Amino acid sequence: MIQEFQAKLFNEAQSSGFTDVEMYYEKKEVFGCQVYKGEIDQYEIAEDGGVSFRGIINGKMGYAYSEKIDDASIPFLLDNAKENTQIMHDEDIEEIFAGSNHYKQGNFFSPSINEIPIPEKIQFIKDVERELLALDPRIVGTEYCGIRTESVSRNLSNNKGLSLTDQMNYLYVIVETIVREGAETKTSFEFQVTKDFHRLNAMEIAKKAADEALSQLRSRNIPSKEYPILLRNDAAASLLATFSSNFSAENTQAGISSLKDKLGMQIASQKITIVDDPFLEEGLASRTFDSEGVATKNLTLVESGVLQSLLHNQKTAKKEQTETTGHAHKDSYKNAVKVGPSNFYIEPSTTPFEALLASVDEGVLITNLSGLHSGANTVSGDFSLAANGFYLKDGKVQYPVNLMTIAGNFYQLLLNVEEISSDLTFPLSPIGSPSILVKSLSVTVE
Repeated sequence: MIQEFQAKLFNEAQSSGFTDVEMYYEKKEVFGCQVYKGEIDQYEIAEDGGVSFRGIINGKMGYAYSEKIDDASIPFLLDNAKENTQIMHDEDIEEIFAGSNHYKQGNFFSPSINEIPIPEKIQFIKDVERELLALDPRIVGTEYCGIRTESVSRNLSNNKGLSLTDQMNYLYVIVETIVREGAETKTSFEFQVTKDFHRLNAMEIAKKAADEALSQLRSRNIPSKEYPILLRNDAAASLLATFSSNFSAENTQAGISSLKDKLGMQIASQKITIVDDPFLEEGLASRTFDSEGVATKNLTLVESGVLQSLLHNQKTAKKEQTETTGHAHKDSYKNAVKVGPSNFYIEPSTTPFEALLASVDEGVLITNLSGLHSGANTVSGDFSLAANGFYLKDGKVQYPVNLMTIAGNFYQLLLNVEEISSDLTFPLSPIGSPSILVKSLSVTVE
């Protein structure tokens, strides 16, 4: 059906005066279930999808999309794409890509996830909640306890003979635990992402969620001052995600990234290497081609602290007379082509987390950051963020600290990284990090 629709769309587009044309088709299937006190609290089965059309007419690129894939959608797409060219003031001409010489194959789809019966998934998340609540009387409930699967299939074709498809899926479990002791209440967030449902263990997830929440009870104040900071992997990943758009050539060209004109310069400690790997099997943004049909490849953006590359699509690459890095990205078929990463992360070392912890004479372990959108200036790199964590002394965790504010500058933080651990994680995001030890940050406890 899609092939027939595409053939008709291309024929009518070329009859209407379009020269180069492209169709992008996307289908997303979602199952989600939340439980509360042993009962289903929320339940979702959804299928979303549609097509987007890009075409060049009178030297300008027009965009349009439709949720409906039928004959009536064809004039709608063409008329809208034509109209859009009237309001496009961009001087840079976009192009429809003819295709790369070679496309590396990847396996990002696990049929077994889709074969697990829904009642089995629901029973599993009920088991997680039941095990969790039975572990300790101080565990009073969950803010969120859910399981979710997502499957996405994409097809991109154009009139230059390009026809590409890929598929990916994953399953994740999220538990937000509430604990209470006397007048003190704390919450914590635990997650697990997998392509293999049978690797999940309900008791293991419950125990991790319980330990994380209970460890925060009996928190105390510490003096407000500069401390060496051990950023746990999930907190480090969320900070990197906040500033990751600065590695986009789209942002450097718009003058909203401090990395403009920094290629070949030292922007981070020699311990830091940042890569983008579209072939990560367990990755949440793995892909064999980008949103323009360019073959994806492994890219090192920062090597031993030196900025080697930015993320490019065809348009940004043309502006700088370089080649696209295969990072054209659209959030869905409804969006225009921008620049975006695949699986983007700080490379881990072989040093275990415990060794980083043992090296701290006095410092603070940060386990969670909040206020990332309001408390971070992505242009300057300055941040002031609410944080949870623990006081460290003589290489050991001593006790949890009352809510803190940590402040600093992202670029300075990168330069001040002293050590990196082996515990790379992606906290429900395609942007990941291992734990990192930073020379110092300002810590304020209210």
